[in-house]
Amino acid sequence: MIRSLSTMVILGALLAWGNAGAQRIGDPVAGQEKSQACAACHGANGAADNPQFPKLAGQYADYLYHSLRAYKSGDRNNAVMQGQVQALSDQDMRDLAAFYASQDAAVHTLERN
Repeated sequence: MIRSLSTMVILGALLAWGNAGAQRIGDPVAGQEKSQACAACHGANGAADNPQFPKLAGQYADYLYHSLRAYKSGDRNNAVMQGQVQALSDQDMRDLAAFYASQDAAVHTLERN
C-alpha cells in the first residue's frame, strides 16, 4: 500500500512538473501574431536584412525570452527595445521567443573575388 501511494505521489509530481514545463514554453503561432511590431526592424521571420538589427530566427527560445525580460527590467539597456517590451506580458515574451526560435536562420556567405 505504501509502495502504491509512493508511486502515485511520484507520478502526480511528474505530471505536475510536465504541465508546468508546457506552460513555460511559448506558442509559436501566437508569437507570430504578436510579432508584427518586431518585423519592422527584425524582419517578418526574424532574419533582418539590415545588419544594424540582430537576426532572431533560429536563436534559442530561452535566450530570446531572457533577452526580452532583460530589456523589460532594464538589465539590458536599449531605449528602443525597452519601449517595445514594456507592454508585453510574460506569456507574450515566451510566445515571441518560441516563434523566432522556430524560424530557419538565414545563412549568408561572403563572396570571394
